[in-house]
Amino acid sequence: MSEPAIVRTSEVEPVEMLPGVQRRTLATGERQMICQFRVAQGASVPPHSHPHEQVGYVLEGRLRLTIGGQAFEVGPGDSYFIPGGVEHDAVALTDCVLLDVFSPPREEYR
Repeated sequence: MSEPAIVRTSEVEPVEMLPGVQRRTLATGERQMICQFRVAQGASVPPHSHPHEQVGYVLEGRLRLTIGGQAFEVGPGDSYFIPGGVEHDAVALTDCVLLDVFSPPREEYR
């Protein structure tokens, strides 16, 4: 069983995943993980899929998401769900700050 933890975002070093895309892996349990993403205007995440369910929340900015071939534009206060195994991509229309929860946790993000 996982131990309780407090993770302070300011103490987590960002990881540059792609040009203009930074990730901070925050709290992680046995069955879920939360990550903060900062995506610079114009930066993109290419089409990909993974077995993890992904739920996200837009804190700042506007993002074009394509999930399973369907395009959406999301902004502050919007949330999204991406089922495991479904191809998706993203393009930042403005600078963005996002929170994403993955279940199960993505081992490569620990």
